[in-house]
Amino acid sequence: MEPKTQPPTASDQNSAGVIEPSEPGAYLPPGPLGPPEPYRGLRWMFVGGQGLRAGWSVLLFTSLFTLFLIAIGFVFAQAHLVAKKRPTVATAGRAIFSELILFLAMLAAAAIVALVEQRRLLDFNLRGPRRPLHFFSGLGLGFAALSALIGALAWGHWLRLAPQSLSAGQLFRYALLWACAFLLVGCVEEGVFRCYLQFTLTRGVNFWWALAANAAVCLDLVVRAKGNGVWGDYAIALLGVVPCYILHRKAAARSAFWQAAWVTSTLFGFLHTGNGGENWIGIFAAAAIGFVFCVSIWATGSAWWAIGCHAGWDWGETYFYGTADSGLVARGHLFASTPAGNALWSGGKDGPEGSLLVIAVILLLLAILVAIYRRKNTVATPAPSLSPPDANSAADTAPAALEQQSFLAEP
Repeated sequence: MEPKTQPPTASDQNSAGVIEPSEPGAYLPPGPLGPPEPYRGLRWMFVGGQGLRAGWSVLLFTSLFTLFLIAIGFVFAQAHLVAKKRPTVATAGRAIFSELILFLAMLAAAAIVALVEQRRLLDFNLRGPRRPLHFFSGLGLGFAALSALIGALAWGHWLRLAPQSLSAGQLFRYALLWACAFLLVGCVEEGVFRCYLQFTLTRGVNFWWALAANAAVCLDLVVRAKGNGVWGDYAIALLGVVPCYILHRKAAARSAFWQAAWVTSTLFGFLHTGNGGENWIGIFAAAAIGFVFCVSIWATGSAWWAIGCHAGWDWGETYFYGTADSGLVARGHLFASTPAGNALWSGGKDGPEGSLLVIAVILLLLAILVAIYRRKNTVATPAPSLSPPDANSAADTAPAALEQQSFLAEP
């Protein structure tokens, strides 16, 4: 005979309300034990294991940045701090106020996105060890790399330099003003591309998303941007396909970072196609130096070296040597320069960045960066969400946490 069973009583339930059998063969209700799984509805479309999904985050940042840009730009224009039309000659004052508009719009947009994602602004690739040292070393190396390029152009007789007839007071004032302008340039361009975008895309992009993003950029150039060196951006987009696909196939833990670097570098080159005086070498160089700046995050643990290098390069190009930058010559510089000979080597009206020699200088800068700063366990990774995870998000986060640990373990 089978033992008789009785329906469960209150004494058979524990404090959590889960029925525990009091004797072998006790009656158990059908279905899983424990509390029911929480209903998430459409939440999964917007929130993943690391908070707001990367695509929605980028859309939110872009929308806010555009709105703040329009609003702050309108205020500055009404105050006659910026010109309503693009000037033919750059001045330090105009550059400072123009970049200040971009800086304030970027800062406001990033602050709101950080608040929504429960992060801090420094989480966007601005943490890391020895930040002042990395900033100033980047500043020095940026100026040194540009000086090496100018020296090579002068040695090959592709560039002529002549001193300007300015007083000591004027030289000091222009040096300081242009330093402020290009510090803002470095903060804005690195803040958007190497801080916010690189951080956000690293936590939410794979090879196929990166390929789609780069294809969209190239398609936009095909449709809208005839000339202005667009082939330089096509080249950088194509160069990333094979190595990024190999990383994807190998399921390398660091793959997402380099997929993001591929996207942000192509976008950085795309941004420069709007400059009137660019050639294909200048666009390629802009995208390539963008990739070097991504490598600097991997090597140093933050974007401070990139900010310093960007500012030092541009200051040396515009103020110290007085060369054209994307076809635009500034007012108030230490030397005056004139390109000479074949534009393929001199850069022509594009300036030194349009010379083939710039590619060699960028490769040299990359080699120096890796040789000096390459360290383990320094790649910036997304900060975990501060909100308590539910059962589903904890399950989503566990593989990501394991991947992050293995990623940090690799050089």
